[in-house]
Amino acid sequence: MPLPKDFIWGVAGASYQVEGAWNEDGKGPSIWDTYTHWRNSPVHNHETGDVACDHYHRYKEDVALLKEMGVKAYRFSISWTRILPDGIGSVNPKGIEFYSSLVDELIKNGIEPMVTIYHWDLPQSIFDRGGWLNPEIIGWFENYTKIVVEALSDRVKYWFTINEPQIFIGLGCYLGVMAPFKKYTDGEIFRMSKNVLLAHGTAVRTIRKYSKQEAKISYAPTGPSFIPDNDSPEAIEEARAKTFAFDKDGYVLSNSWWSDPIFLRKFPDGAKEFFGPDFSDFTEEEWDIVQSPLDFYGMNIYAAMRDLSKLSAAEGNGELTGEPLTALKWTITPEVLYWSAKFMHERYKVPVMITENGCACTDSVHLDGKVHDPQRIDFLKRYIREFYKAGEDGIPLIGYIHWSFMDNFEWAEGYDPRFGLVYINYQTQKRTLKDSAYWYKEVIETNGESLWK
Repeated sequence: MPLPKDFIWGVAGASYQVEGAWNEDGKGPSIWDTYTHWRNSPVHNHETGDVACDHYHRYKEDVALLKEMGVKAYRFSISWTRILPDGIGSVNPKGIEFYSSLVDELIKNGIEPMVTIYHWDLPQSIFDRGGWLNPEIIGWFENYTKIVVEALSDRVKYWFTINEPQIFIGLGCYLGVMAPFKKYTDGEIFRMSKNVLLAHGTAVRTIRKYSKQEAKISYAPTGPSFIPDNDSPEAIEEARAKTFAFDKDGYVLSNSWWSDPIFLRKFPDGAKEFFGPDFSDFTEEEWDIVQSPLDFYGMNIYAAMRDLSKLSAAEGNGELTGEPLTALKWTITPEVLYWSAKFMHERYKVPVMITENGCACTDSVHLDGKVHDPQRIDFLKRYIREFYKAGEDGIPLIGYIHWSFMDNFEWAEGYDPRFGLVYINYQTQKRTLKDSAYWYKEVIETNGESLWK
């Protein structure tokens, strides 16, 4: 069964990772601006997003590359502090102008703009007011969302409220290995989680209320997904149970912690007992907000987990001896796109979009001036085939968004990992389409049929 004719083939990026211009045209500082500038910054090689890919100044050149690649959609995030330098208060017109111009350029080139409202770059001024611990952030996020929707929704139809709460809360505030690089107590993580869920639901309502056209809304979580050891019903059920497990040490990184409240109107089994006196349920009115309906399930996924105990230590996925790994030493497990799509759809009852998938490679410009990355092509062919298989088995599929459009600042890992279909020379800012970009162009043109060549 072929993919739907309106299947969305796209690529993604995020504001702090590509834009640069960190303090230009009225933009305020985010926590990533602050903590990458620390004297003892934990970021690899003390690198920052100050310049990154200079997308802020080169967006027209970048959109031309998107058009050359033939992509149907570009998922990008808004920098909160480019719109509201202090996170609240006065709007920065230059910020609105930049994103409006980017949207116009995308549409002019036949590319669907997809907006992520929050991709980790919390305004420093809001962090100073308590950040996600402060319940006032729900209203601040609502106001920010309203400003963005009023400015762009006449041209933007697809919206993602937040990207990967497992990371900006789990790795940022629980394990302390991402900005703000702090470790909070379980009680504090519980309060943060409730504020994130309410901010998400409030944003969904805000988008639907103020959008100037019918909106398609989701969020973009990540989370551990397991694949069965074999095809037996017992192995499949074991993988499903582990995929949605509430693990007492890694709960904040799990699928169920974030998605069960949104789709099932409940916290995962075991949460109340684990948190004890720190647990407080939502009111019925709050549950109505959290459970604001979504149009599909956005899913950022790269590799399967094999060992649940590795989750809370960020120690990898429990790879097998000598198993193939990416440049970031993530396991290569293509079947995860089949099983995760199946498990998520069966549990949450909405269509699925892959909102991030890709691999970091050790790319370089070869003597012929080209970037040959056959390992990425092989990786993507294997993974997308598995997603295709999920569609053949009746899972409703919305689209596939590759991470990433171009090489960029990979958070605490700095610039060494290269995920892009476009190679960036960070000294000259020269862009070079990799072999995988031309391969992906053919996949798009054939709506996936070329995957079997």
